[in-house]
Formats: sequence, C-alpha cells, structure tokens
Amino acid sequence: MARILIVDDDPDIRLALGSILRSRSHEVIEARDGQEGLVKLREEKPDLMLLDLLMPKMDGFAVAKELQNSQWKEYHSMPVLIMSSVREEASQRRYELETGRRLGANDYVEKPIEPFALLERINKLLSKGGKDAEANEDPRDR
Repeated sequence: MARILIVDDDPDIRLALGSILRSRSHEVIEARDGQEGLVKLREEKPDLMLLDLLMPKMDGFAVAKELQNSQWKEYHSMPVLIMSSVREEASQRRYELETGRRLGANDYVEKPIEPFALLERINKLLSKGGKDAEANEDPRDR
C-alpha cells in the first residue's frame, strides 16, 4: 500500500497511528519532531505525511512553511494531513498572520479522531494524489 510518514512528538500517538496504518498494510515511517520529519521525508520519500502542529524543536507550522520553499518542490503534490488538538480555525489564523499564506495542508483533523474516520480520510487523500477536492491546484500555492 502507501508509505506514510507520521510526524508527532507523542510516542503514544505514533504507536496508535502506526498500528492503525499497519493494520491496512501501509508502511509507516516515524519522526519525533519537524526537523526529523524533514530528514525522513528526504530519505524515505513517503506518499503522505501526517503532521502534528505542536512539537518541540521544529513545529508543524514551521514544517508547513518549509515545504512551500522551492527546494521541496518535488513534495508539493504529496498530501499532508494535519492532526492537531488545536482547532483548525485557530491554526489557520496563526499561520496566516505569521506567513501571509494559508496553511499548506490537504486535510485537517482535530485530535482525537476515530480510527476508521482517519483511514477514510487517508484513503481519500491517497486516491486523489493529494489534490484538493475543490480544485486541481496545490493548496500550498494559495
């Protein structure tokens, strides 16, 4: 199936998500923070990234901003699903204030999420190749 990178500082979340994804035959790659996540992204070339926002060292906001740079162009079509305990509206506002752009993610879920609902969203992103439902543009280009 797909190679999925989980970037989350909580080992329990990584364990739970990894178990759910492996149960559907996905290959799971894990990172504890944004810095490690970017290294794993280059090394492992996943099909999808699950990204937490609040992490030490380099948070998910910084990862999203970094992925917009041209040096990451080959990953612009990779779907990014943000999973956070922060409400989506608050995250969007913070990111827009800091960068002047929309948060570059294809989907956003608030933790906790029911496993089957998460799998459904992941399958939808993988089947679309990471494109937004509304348009064929990369949401990070908005």
